[in-house]
Amino acid sequence: MSQDDDPAADTAWMRGAFIGVQKELEMKLQLASDSIAHFPTQGAVKEDHWIAVFRSYLPKRYEVATGFVIDSRGGRSQQIDVVVFDKHFTPTLLDQQNHRYIPAEAVYAVFESKPHIDKNYLEYAGDKAASVRKLRRTSVSISHAGGTFKPKVPFPIVAGILASRSSWADGLGEAFLKNLPVDSEARLDCGCALEHGAFDRFDEELRIVSAKGALISFLFRLLAKLQSLGSVPAIDWSAYAATLDTPSPKVPP
Repeated sequence: MSQDDDPAADTAWMRGAFIGVQKELEMKLQLASDSIAHFPTQGAVKEDHWIAVFRSYLPKRYEVATGFVIDSRGGRSQQIDVVVFDKHFTPTLLDQQNHRYIPAEAVYAVFESKPHIDKNYLEYAGDKAASVRKLRRTSVSISHAGGTFKPKVPFPIVAGILASRSSWADGLGEAFLKNLPVDSEARLDCGCALEHGAFDRFDEELRIVSAKGALISFLFRLLAKLQSLGSVPAIDWSAYAATLDTPSPKVPP
């Protein structure tokens, strides 16, 4: 059988290359743990490594950054380690150096980057996700050459967790499943623990893959999910403007 007739031969090199990308990320995260004693700095460096991987594999229509998510009523999320948001249609606001303030309407997905996955970190990531999902998202119609697009119903924001490993002996097994947030606003839809595998519930049923090739499986599944969401809603800038309006003083007759 020639290489052209053997699908396995066609994909082996690709799988090997992507496993190499995962090993490189594992090494970078481990180096951060070994060489940086200051925990907040260590965490920020690890976030940067994850952000770099996301930026490498997601299309340019998506921006990836750390920041706060805000809404037109002045609401603000907790600080989010990794935010995937629209790059073309919605600018970030009030940015100062690396601190981004991202309108809720622009957000596709949010992730927390942690040293490992355990009960406390799962709950923590769920709370962070809820702080984003509770925000108000506006949507207005868009005029185009053929008429008007109706306001788009905002899609559910994807939330997940990123880590080097799971803290449980069985990895993403029974203990993980028992502690995975599943309720409404705190729900975690996906995640990756490089040494133990990746998971998602994009098809409603929970899907878990083994450690070998977990990173690229996670990224490609996430990309497919983002594609299915389409474009973000058209933001109602007048709602943001109204938040800033100061009533004019009454002028005596």
